[in-house]
Amino acid sequence: MPDQLFYSNVPINSGNQIYLDRPQVHDLLEKAARSPIVTVTAGAGYGKTQAVYSFARKYNAVTAWIQFSERDNLGGRFWENYTRAVGFIDKETELKLRALEFPDTDQKFERYMRIPRNDIKPAQKYLFVYDDFHLIRDPGVLHFIERSITTPFSNITSILISRTEPRINSIPLLSKGYLAQINEDDLRFTAEETQEYFYLQQVDAPPDAAATVCRDTEGWAFAIHLAALAIKNEPSGKRYAPSSVKANIFKLIESEVVAVISEDLRKFLIKISLIEHLARDILLDIAGDAGILEELEGLGSFVRYDPYLNAWRVHHLFLEYLSGRQGELSEEEKQDVYSKAARWCVENNLKMDAFSYYEKAGSYDAFLEASYTLPPILPSPMAAFLLEILDRAPDSLFQENPLAYLLQTRILFTLKQFDRASAGLREIITQLEIEAPSFFNNRVLTGCYNNLGLIGLITSMHTCDYSYVSFFERAYHYSQLSGHKLTGPATVAPLSSYLCRVSSPEKGEAERYNEAIAAMAPYMSDANGGLGYGMGDMAWAELAFFRVDMANAEQMAYQALFKAQKKNQYEIASRAFFYLIRINLFYGNPEKIEELLKLMEAQLEEKGYLNRYTDYDVQTGWFYAHIGQISRMASWLKNDFEESDLNPMLLGQETLVRVKYYITQKQHLKALRLIENDKDEYGMGAFLFGKIGNKLIEAMCFYDMKDIPWAINSLEEAYYLAAPNGLDMIFIEQGKRTRALFSAVLKHQCSIPREWLEKILRSASAYAKKLYITVEKFQDPDYEDAAGPVILSRRELLVLRGLSRGLTREELADDGDISLNTVKSVIRSVYNKLGAVNRADAVRIATSLGILKSDDLRN
Repeated sequence: MPDQLFYSNVPINSGNQIYLDRPQVHDLLEKAARSPIVTVTAGAGYGKTQAVYSFARKYNAVTAWIQFSERDNLGGRFWENYTRAVGFIDKETELKLRALEFPDTDQKFERYMRIPRNDIKPAQKYLFVYDDFHLIRDPGVLHFIERSITTPFSNITSILISRTEPRINSIPLLSKGYLAQINEDDLRFTAEETQEYFYLQQVDAPPDAAATVCRDTEGWAFAIHLAALAIKNEPSGKRYAPSSVKANIFKLIESEVVAVISEDLRKFLIKISLIEHLARDILLDIAGDAGILEELEGLGSFVRYDPYLNAWRVHHLFLEYLSGRQGELSEEEKQDVYSKAARWCVENNLKMDAFSYYEKAGSYDAFLEASYTLPPILPSPMAAFLLEILDRAPDSLFQENPLAYLLQTRILFTLKQFDRASAGLREIITQLEIEAPSFFNNRVLTGCYNNLGLIGLITSMHTCDYSYVSFFERAYHYSQLSGHKLTGPATVAPLSSYLCRVSSPEKGEAERYNEAIAAMAPYMSDANGGLGYGMGDMAWAELAFFRVDMANAEQMAYQALFKAQKKNQYEIASRAFFYLIRINLFYGNPEKIEELLKLMEAQLEEKGYLNRYTDYDVQTGWFYAHIGQISRMASWLKNDFEESDLNPMLLGQETLVRVKYYITQKQHLKALRLIENDKDEYGMGAFLFGKIGNKLIEAMCFYDMKDIPWAINSLEEAYYLAAPNGLDMIFIEQGKRTRALFSAVLKHQCSIPREWLEKILRSASAYAKKLYITVEKFQDPDYEDAAGPVILSRRELLVLRGLSRGLTREELADDGDISLNTVKSVIRSVYNKLGAVNRADAVRIATSLGILKSDDLRN
């Protein structure tokens, strides 16, 4: 059969493989491929993969083939496998996907979807084949696949190959006509196809042999293949009619396959059954002889080359047979195979598989070295995965290689087991500092003191103990002695909700914290490849901002930005952009804000910035919510049902943005529930700035819900937290919401000094007026006011129009034929809805929102 060209960036390399052209199955698949989703479901050996593979070779489509294994039930490993398969279509797309984490939440899935939306060519047909789908049981992986394949791209068809019914909700897909199904009956060989296969295999069989075999095997493709091999080896003319092919499958493999191959190939096949990655480079490394691979090609259906993966694939039943013979290998042979597979995985960025193979090989030193390619704070599933490996490791590992303790404490740090981590680090330090100095020991000591410093830095918000600076100084000292230069992900870390990580409202505590950060930053940066460079300046900028010291805030933010960009500290640069935007909102400078947003967007091209999409969504989401453009916020920030997957210890600003969104939508109970649930001891609500902000949010929500006593109580708590350090900007930045709240509070008895309330009221009013300039600049056809759409009743609108014409309350009562008390009540309602404090304010706001037209003002 001549090979046909098909769309793939990997050329077909069929070798000695024989493909039976099955027009009936091809037609079924071609018709099915008109649907977005196709399931091909049948037991082992029914030729599912071969049928789809043969179809794809001739189908006019770009194809990505994702081959699953049991280990794809780990989200991180699945993502490595998935992105690598996509890479055979487009390497740039693979790199973009690699920059993301496994999309197991709405927020991540939305960032993921941006890539296919941009990279998928509308005029091109695509096939995504998910082979051995039955092996996937993990809910997160299944959820991603189901969402991905049901996303409406008219030119993409997803084919799920599975031994059992795929774990997707197929009923609505069937009812909408989105799903086509192919099952065992569709894949069974007919007698005619069996005869044609015998002919292709050059089997000299009696005329009725094909029909008999087809009947006895019930059209089972793999059994038909074995029967063909058996007949081929029988004397000419002898009838072959096995009564229980399936029951004797291993015996057939033994007699018809293994018995006729060389001893070297047999041993090689048993070796490769140990691993899942069968790339040509690995196989050549294991074989040590290209001749073995040439002999391998002759096995046809049992082992075949897959151009989609640029790798070899072993039939499941044959693999099961080989696995049963792994006892014939020595421990040294097994370890050699695992070590070679681990090295290949490291080179191909398959880190979780690499760690697993290193463990099986007993190569713990290489395992520990590979851990240095991981970021400082690990995802929780990976941390748990690595901790399990270390728990299974022999005790001698920790005695012989202190890097094991270092990795273990790093994992414990990620899991917030600080006391256990600190105890372990101090034990290692004590041990190493009494030993003779060496480059290796100095490197380990650098890591130990770095980790102790990070623990001190994180916990100091509660302990107010800033002695951790000395740990970073010691880390710097040992880094200079070791000469080891840290590179890669470990040199960049995500930032917490606030850089000024104080919890106590005590006067001067913020300064003490920032002084410690400023003293620490140079040591941390020099010992860790630039890590945290500019952090101290950004902490000072943040504190100055909340104190309404905008000149210093702006100066320090630019200084932090300059330092961060110098050493690729993208998170710090992004935080600097965020505060510079807020500073320019205070100044009323929309042109500068527009420039800063473009610079922030440009950071999305920085592949070393691992959290770039999250940070960009959160920070721009805050800005758009602040100016009322909620339609431009990332949708995951507006999702009621998604629980955050972000590590609250080092991330968490999203809570602030979600609350802001809920308030603009007047969903006050949701806002209150969100801040009430913010209980993590290192989350946003644990910071002083977060505590004040949450109490102010409570006050605004209670005010909007007409519960003035509770609003005053919450505002009092916010004031007493903010007053010792003069943190007024938290109140001012709420603009007209603060203005409405404070105007109401001034009419009631309150323990907050009246002069402070009046000062903030004036500042918030001025801020609201300058904010309006930015609102106008960024307004688009979908514009919504920051307080949500304002809806006035007919009577409220008539009264508002009267106010705009300068009518007195008595004149309004006569004009509307209503009582004076009703007029007063309606005016209060109008002011509340608009967030206005007086007549002129109400007219200005209503005009800006389009509620009042120019004709209303002239009449």
